[in-house]
Amino acid sequence: MDTKKVNTPLVSIIIPCYNQGQYIDDALSSINAIADKHLFETIIINDGSTDELTNRRLEKLADEGYHVIFQDNQGLAMARNNGISVSVGKYILPLDADNKLRPEYIYKGIDVLNNNREISVVYGNAAYFGDRTEVFRPGGFNLQRLLLNNYIDACAIYRRELWEATGGYDRNMPGKGVEDWEIWLHASFKGFLFHYIDEVLYDYRVLSNSMIRQLNKNKIKNNANVEYLIAKHPYFYGAQYIDENIMHKFSRSPIGFFGLLVLKKWFPGRFSKMVAKGRLRKYI
Repeated sequence: MDTKKVNTPLVSIIIPCYNQGQYIDDALSSINAIADKHLFETIIINDGSTDELTNRRLEKLADEGYHVIFQDNQGLAMARNNGISVSVGKYILPLDADNKLRPEYIYKGIDVLNNNREISVVYGNAAYFGDRTEVFRPGGFNLQRLLLNNYIDACAIYRRELWEATGGYDRNMPGKGVEDWEIWLHASFKGFLFHYIDEVLYDYRVLSNSMIRQLNKNKIKNNANVEYLIAKHPYFYGAQYIDENIMHKFSRSPIGFFGLLVLKKWFPGRFSKMVAKGRLRKYI
Protein backbone atom coordinates (compact mmCIF):
# COMPACT_ATOMS: atom_id res chain seq x y z
CA MET A 1 0.00 0.00 0.00
CA ASP A 2 1.32 3.47 -0.91
CA THR A 3 0.84 5.33 2.38
CA LYS A 4 2.07 8.63 0.89
CA LYS A 5 -1.21 9.00 -1.05
CA VAL A 6 -3.31 9.02 2.12
CA ASN A 7 -4.18 12.62 3.11
CA THR A 8 -6.79 12.09 5.86
CA PRO A 9 -6.91 9.49 8.63
CA LEU A 10 -8.21 6.15 7.43
CA VAL A 11 -8.59 4.68 10.90
CA SER A 12 -10.15 6.21 14.00
CA ILE A 13 -8.79 4.61 17.18
CA ILE A 14 -11.42 4.99 19.90
CA ILE A 15 -10.30 4.66 23.54
CA PRO A 16 -12.94 4.81 26.30
CA CYS A 17 -11.35 5.40 29.70
CA TYR A 18 -13.04 5.05 33.08
CA ASN A 19 -10.66 5.13 36.04
CA GLN A 20 -7.87 3.52 33.99
CA GLY A 21 -5.39 6.40 34.02
CA GLN A 22 -2.58 4.15 35.24
CA TYR A 23 -2.73 2.19 31.97
CA ILE A 24 -3.48 4.85 29.35
CA ASP A 25 0.18 5.66 28.68
CA ASP A 26 0.84 2.02 27.73
CA ALA A 27 -2.03 2.15 25.24
CA LEU A 28 -0.85 5.43 23.74
CA SER A 29 2.78 4.27 23.54
CA SER A 30 1.67 1.28 21.49
CA ILE A 31 -0.21 3.59 19.13
CA ASN A 32 2.71 6.00 18.86
CA ALA A 33 4.87 3.08 17.69
CA ILE A 34 2.95 3.14 14.41
CA ALA A 35 5.27 4.87 11.94
CA ASP A 36 2.71 6.42 9.60
CA LYS A 37 0.89 8.90 11.87
CA HIS A 38 -1.27 10.23 9.05
CA LEU A 39 -3.06 6.89 8.75
CA PHE A 40 -4.97 7.26 11.99
CA GLU A 41 -6.48 9.57 14.58
CA THR A 42 -6.81 8.83 18.29
CA ILE A 43 -9.84 9.84 20.34
CA ILE A 44 -9.95 9.26 24.11
CA ILE A 45 -13.24 9.43 25.99
CA ASN A 46 -13.12 10.16 29.73
CA ASP A 47 -16.37 8.50 30.74
CA GLY A 48 -16.94 10.41 33.97
CA SER A 49 -13.92 8.99 35.79
CA THR A 50 -13.96 9.45 39.56
CA ASP A 51 -10.28 8.58 40.02
CA GLU A 52 -8.10 11.65 40.58
CA LEU A 53 -5.08 10.10 38.87
CA THR A 54 -7.13 9.35 35.74
CA ASN A 55 -8.63 12.83 35.53
CA ARG A 56 -5.26 14.53 36.00
CA ARG A 57 -3.62 12.36 33.37
CA LEU A 58 -6.38 12.86 30.79
CA GLU A 59 -6.42 16.61 31.37
CA LYS A 60 -2.65 16.68 30.79
CA LEU A 61 -3.05 14.61 27.60
CA ALA A 62 -5.64 17.11 26.37
CA ASP A 63 -3.20 19.95 27.08
CA GLU A 64 -0.57 18.06 25.08
CA GLY A 65 -2.84 18.02 22.03
CA TYR A 66 -4.63 14.67 22.30
CA HIS A 67 -8.30 14.65 21.37
CA VAL A 68 -9.96 13.92 24.73
CA ILE A 69 -13.72 14.02 25.26
CA PHE A 70 -14.83 14.71 28.83
CA GLN A 71 -18.35 13.53 29.63
CA ASP A 72 -20.53 12.41 32.52
CA ASN A 73 -20.51 8.66 33.06
CA GLN A 74 -22.66 7.05 30.36
CA GLY A 75 -21.15 3.58 30.19
CA LEU A 76 -18.86 1.82 27.73
CA ALA A 77 -21.37 1.64 24.87
CA MET A 78 -22.07 5.37 24.79
CA ALA A 79 -18.41 6.23 25.37
CA ARG A 80 -17.55 4.37 22.18
CA ASN A 81 -20.55 5.79 20.31
CA ASN A 82 -19.74 9.36 21.32
CA GLY A 83 -16.12 8.95 20.26
CA ILE A 84 -17.05 7.45 16.91
CA SER A 85 -19.66 10.14 16.27
CA VAL A 86 -16.97 12.87 16.21
CA SER A 87 -14.34 10.78 14.40
CA VAL A 88 -13.53 11.07 10.69
CA GLY A 89 -11.93 7.72 9.84
CA LYS A 90 -13.31 5.42 7.17
CA TYR A 91 -12.50 2.53 9.52
CA ILE A 92 -13.01 2.22 13.28
CA LEU A 93 -10.70 0.50 15.76
CA PRO A 94 -11.87 0.39 19.41
CA LEU A 95 -9.09 -0.04 21.95
CA ASP A 96 -9.64 -0.51 25.68
CA ALA A 97 -7.55 1.89 27.77
CA ASP A 98 -5.68 -0.96 29.47
CA ASN A 99 -4.74 -2.82 26.27
CA LYS A 100 -2.09 -2.25 23.60
CA LEU A 101 -2.00 -2.35 19.80
CA ARG A 102 0.63 -4.00 17.64
CA PRO A 103 1.61 -1.58 14.81
CA GLU A 104 0.94 -4.20 12.14
CA TYR A 105 -2.75 -4.29 13.07
CA ILE A 106 -3.33 -0.94 11.38
CA TYR A 107 -1.50 -1.91 8.21
CA LYS A 108 -2.99 -5.37 7.84
CA GLY A 109 -6.49 -4.13 8.63
CA ILE A 110 -6.28 -1.34 6.07
CA ASP A 111 -4.94 -3.68 3.39
CA VAL A 112 -7.74 -6.22 3.88
CA LEU A 113 -10.51 -3.62 3.94
CA ASN A 114 -9.11 -1.56 1.06
CA ASN A 115 -8.71 -4.59 -1.19
CA ASN A 116 -11.80 -6.58 -0.26
CA ARG A 117 -14.98 -4.52 -0.44
CA GLU A 118 -17.07 -7.50 0.70
CA ILE A 119 -15.19 -7.70 4.03
CA SER A 120 -16.34 -5.35 6.81
CA VAL A 121 -14.59 -6.59 9.97
CA VAL A 122 -10.96 -7.65 10.49
CA TYR A 123 -9.88 -9.29 13.74
CA GLY A 124 -6.92 -11.32 14.98
CA ASN A 125 -5.23 -12.97 17.94
CA ALA A 126 -4.44 -11.41 21.32
CA ALA A 127 -1.40 -11.88 23.52
CA TYR A 128 -2.58 -11.98 27.13
CA PHE A 129 -0.44 -10.26 29.75
CA GLY A 130 -0.91 -9.39 33.40
CA ASP A 131 -2.62 -12.11 35.46
CA ARG A 132 -2.28 -14.59 32.56
CA THR A 133 0.23 -14.98 29.75
CA GLU A 134 -0.88 -16.91 26.70
CA VAL A 135 -2.10 -16.30 23.17
CA PHE A 136 -5.85 -16.19 22.54
CA ARG A 137 -6.78 -17.42 19.06
CA PRO A 138 -10.49 -16.82 18.36
CA GLY A 139 -10.45 -18.62 15.02
CA GLY A 140 -12.48 -17.99 11.90
CA PHE A 141 -15.97 -16.54 11.92
CA ASN A 142 -18.74 -18.93 12.98
CA LEU A 143 -22.22 -17.50 13.50
CA GLN A 144 -23.48 -20.51 15.45
CA ARG A 145 -20.63 -20.08 17.91
CA LEU A 146 -21.20 -16.33 18.14
CA LEU A 147 -24.89 -16.87 18.93
CA LEU A 148 -23.86 -18.73 22.09
CA ASN A 149 -21.02 -16.52 23.32
CA ASN A 150 -18.84 -13.62 22.26
CA TYR A 151 -15.47 -14.89 21.09
CA ILE A 152 -14.53 -11.83 18.99
CA ASP A 153 -13.03 -9.03 21.08
CA ALA A 154 -14.04 -5.40 20.65
CA CYS A 155 -10.54 -4.67 19.33
CA ALA A 156 -11.30 -5.23 15.65
CA ILE A 157 -11.06 -2.91 12.65
CA TYR A 158 -14.39 -2.39 10.90
CA ARG A 159 -16.07 -0.12 8.37
CA ARG A 160 -17.90 2.97 9.61
CA GLU A 161 -21.04 1.94 7.73
CA LEU A 162 -21.32 -1.13 9.95
CA TRP A 163 -21.60 1.10 13.01
CA GLU A 164 -24.15 3.27 11.22
CA ALA A 165 -26.23 0.33 9.96
CA THR A 166 -26.45 -1.35 13.37
CA GLY A 167 -27.18 1.82 15.31
CA GLY A 168 -23.87 1.59 17.16
CA TYR A 169 -23.18 -0.05 20.49
CA ASP A 170 -26.34 -0.90 22.44
CA ARG A 171 -26.32 0.84 25.82
CA ASN A 172 -29.28 -1.26 26.99
CA MET A 173 -27.42 -4.55 27.31
CA PRO A 174 -28.15 -5.73 30.91
CA GLY A 175 -24.60 -6.89 31.67
CA LYS A 176 -22.13 -4.13 30.83
CA GLY A 177 -18.93 -4.98 28.99
CA VAL A 178 -20.40 -7.16 26.22
CA GLU A 179 -21.81 -4.43 23.99
CA ASP A 180 -19.42 -5.60 21.28
CA TRP A 181 -21.17 -9.00 21.28
CA GLU A 182 -24.44 -7.41 20.23
CA ILE A 183 -22.90 -5.27 17.50
CA TRP A 184 -21.05 -8.28 16.01
CA LEU A 185 -24.26 -10.34 15.99
CA HIS A 186 -26.28 -7.46 14.61
CA ALA A 187 -23.71 -6.89 11.87
CA SER A 188 -23.63 -10.57 10.89
CA PHE A 189 -27.45 -10.66 10.74
CA LYS A 190 -27.30 -7.74 8.32
CA GLY A 191 -24.85 -9.58 6.09
CA PHE A 192 -21.57 -7.88 7.01
CA LEU A 193 -18.64 -10.29 6.57
CA PHE A 194 -15.75 -10.94 8.99
CA HIS A 195 -12.11 -11.75 8.19
CA TYR A 196 -9.81 -13.48 10.68
CA ILE A 197 -6.01 -13.00 10.65
CA ASP A 198 -4.21 -15.77 12.53
CA GLU A 199 -1.55 -13.48 13.99
CA VAL A 200 -1.10 -11.64 17.29
CA LEU A 201 -2.31 -8.11 16.55
CA TYR A 202 -2.88 -6.66 20.01
CA ASP A 203 -2.05 -7.21 23.67
CA TYR A 204 -4.88 -7.86 26.14
CA ARG A 205 -4.33 -7.05 29.80
CA VAL A 206 -5.90 -9.69 32.07
CA LEU A 207 -6.97 -8.30 35.44
CA SER A 208 -8.76 -10.18 38.21
CA ASN A 209 -11.10 -7.23 38.79
CA SER A 210 -11.86 -6.38 35.15
CA MET A 211 -15.43 -5.66 34.06
CA ILE A 212 -15.66 -8.71 31.80
CA ARG A 213 -14.28 -11.12 34.40
CA GLN A 214 -16.76 -9.88 36.98
CA LEU A 215 -19.57 -10.28 34.46
CA ASN A 216 -18.50 -13.84 33.60
CA LYS A 217 -18.92 -14.78 37.27
CA ASN A 218 -22.48 -13.42 37.34
CA LYS A 219 -24.82 -16.04 35.87
CA ILE A 220 -27.89 -13.85 36.35
CA LYS A 221 -26.46 -11.03 34.22
CA ASN A 222 -25.10 -13.50 31.67
CA ASN A 223 -28.55 -15.05 31.28
CA ALA A 224 -30.10 -11.59 31.08
CA ASN A 225 -27.76 -10.72 28.21
CA VAL A 226 -28.82 -13.81 26.26
CA GLU A 227 -32.51 -13.11 26.93
CA TYR A 228 -32.03 -9.53 25.76
CA LEU A 229 -30.37 -10.67 22.52
CA ILE A 230 -33.16 -13.17 21.84
CA ALA A 231 -35.79 -10.48 22.40
CA LYS A 232 -33.96 -7.98 20.17
CA HIS A 233 -33.23 -10.46 17.36
CA PRO A 234 -36.09 -13.00 17.62
CA TYR A 235 -35.87 -14.18 14.01
CA PHE A 236 -32.27 -15.35 14.27
CA TYR A 237 -32.67 -16.97 17.68
CA GLY A 238 -36.17 -18.30 17.09
CA ALA A 239 -37.34 -21.75 15.96
CA GLN A 240 -38.06 -20.49 12.44
CA TYR A 241 -34.35 -19.73 11.93
CA ILE A 242 -33.39 -23.19 13.23
CA ASP A 243 -35.91 -24.79 10.86
CA GLU A 244 -34.59 -22.79 7.94
CA ASN A 245 -30.99 -23.69 8.79
CA ILE A 246 -31.83 -27.40 9.06
CA MET A 247 -33.71 -27.40 5.76
CA HIS A 248 -30.79 -25.67 4.06
CA LYS A 249 -28.39 -28.37 5.25
CA PHE A 250 -30.79 -31.15 4.32
CA SER A 251 -31.34 -29.83 0.79
CA ARG A 252 -27.59 -29.44 0.30
CA SER A 253 -26.87 -33.11 1.11
CA PRO A 254 -29.94 -35.25 1.99
CA ILE A 255 -28.07 -38.57 2.27
CA GLY A 256 -25.25 -37.06 4.30
CA PHE A 257 -27.74 -35.32 6.59
CA PHE A 258 -29.66 -38.55 7.30
CA GLY A 259 -26.36 -40.33 7.89
CA LEU A 260 -25.43 -37.62 10.38
CA LEU A 261 -28.67 -38.17 12.34
CA VAL A 262 -28.13 -41.95 12.43
CA LEU A 263 -24.54 -41.49 13.60
CA LYS A 264 -25.51 -39.05 16.34
CA LYS A 265 -28.45 -41.17 17.57
CA TRP A 266 -26.89 -44.65 17.64
CA PHE A 267 -23.13 -43.99 17.61
CA PRO A 268 -22.67 -40.84 19.77
CA GLY A 269 -19.07 -41.63 20.71
CA ARG A 270 -17.97 -41.94 17.11
CA PHE A 271 -20.03 -38.86 16.22
CA SER A 272 -18.19 -36.77 18.83
CA LYS A 273 -14.79 -37.91 17.62
CA MET A 274 -15.62 -37.11 13.99
CA VAL A 275 -16.88 -33.65 14.97
CA ALA A 276 -13.67 -33.00 16.93
CA LYS A 277 -11.60 -33.94 13.86
CA GLY A 278 -13.68 -31.69 11.60
CA ARG A 279 -14.84 -34.56 9.40
CA LEU A 280 -18.52 -33.58 9.63
CA ARG A 281 -18.07 -29.84 9.19
CA LYS A 282 -20.07 -29.54 5.98
CA TYR A 283 -23.09 -31.25 7.55
CA ILE A 284 -23.33 -29.43 10.91
